[in-house]
Amino acid sequence: MRRTGMARFAAMSAAVLIFAAALGRGLGGTAAAAERITPVLLAVQDAPVPFSGSDGRTHLVYELWLTNFSSGKVSVEQVEILSNGAVLGTLNEVEIARRLQPAGFREPSGAMAASTDAILFIHVVLADGETVPQQLTHRVRLRAEAAPAGQQEITETGGETAVDRQPVVVIGPPLRGDRYISADSCCDASRHTRAALPVNGRVWLAQRYAVDWEQLDEEGRVYHGAATDVTSYNIYGKDVLSVADATVVSTMDDLPNQRPQSMPTNITIEQADGNSIVLDLGGGRYGLYAHLKPGSVRVYPGDTVKRGQTIALVGNSGNTLEPHLHFHVMNHASPLASNGLPYEIDRFQVTAKAPGTAAFDTAAAQGSALAITPMSPARQVTNGLPLDQLIISFGN
Repeated sequence: MRRTGMARFAAMSAAVLIFAAALGRGLGGTAAAAERITPVLLAVQDAPVPFSGSDGRTHLVYELWLTNFSSGKVSVEQVEILSNGAVLGTLNEVEIARRLQPAGFREPSGAMAASTDAILFIHVVLADGETVPQQLTHRVRLRAEAAPAGQQEITETGGETAVDRQPVVVIGPPLRGDRYISADSCCDASRHTRAALPVNGRVWLAQRYAVDWEQLDEEGRVYHGAATDVTSYNIYGKDVLSVADATVVSTMDDLPNQRPQSMPTNITIEQADGNSIVLDLGGGRYGLYAHLKPGSVRVYPGDTVKRGQTIALVGNSGNTLEPHLHFHVMNHASPLASNGLPYEIDRFQVTAKAPGTAAFDTAAAQGSALAITPMSPARQVTNGLPLDQLIISFGN
């Protein structure tokens, strides 16, 4: 009897399955691992570089990329950071909702729309004496609406990455004096650490470890006098120092100051940093100084500078709300098309702690005193990255 087309297809399918099973068992007769649908893809683009914070502890800062490869919403319920099977840290739903940022947006969300990417910003603080891991992976519990009924709760493991043990550059302070506040610094402030930008065909986080340095007066105010006058701000016109013996890569010096207390409009990407300096610190590391005072830049491309040398003055040029010094270290000479790298300042004092970004923003907007908590005695820091919202003295 002749077989029908469907019968022939069934016979072929059976043969393929038998052949696949034979291949799966291999020479040793062991069955291959079961295949399963994983609607969310996990990846780490930039491996974390461990560094010492001003708290004396080791920090890992990086991003876990999630792709929702499904036609329905995905809710991310828990993320565990693993090393050799041990849990280094756990993010619950509330923490994820504060840290998961859909691609192209700055507001976080705990859920991912269908067919979208998102970035989960991760910050791990190792316990005192804990060994820096060599490898990290992630276990993610999620709910996928497009999965069949009864199979919507899914746990995936992935996003493997080695920990990048490259040396962390140790530098001097970018300013001299007392009562500086490390605003929007590492590691959980959103304005810098989460400023992901698509530039030249890649997503970069040049400002991952950036600081906006401002200065308080003896009464704890960022400014006194007219809020719209740049000279009312304590930090305005202060000396900006070279953090190392270095070579000047690029400078800009002809942009005007902006009017404080209102963000400028129509700023081009080339003008975002305002008057600026990029220094080659050596070893593939570059330092950016931004928002400098017009006409104050004292160096030119190709110049060599010494640590502690005054290279400019603090201003309010570029995309800025009020006078401050923006500083960060990066792996390319471009302030945008580069990857932010950690650094450690070799010596400073932490004299107090501010209550947080919201309180600082209010005090800066109103010219009121910031309610800081003094540290007694002051913490002496050797080789540490200034963490967020600290009052710091660099000495004279």
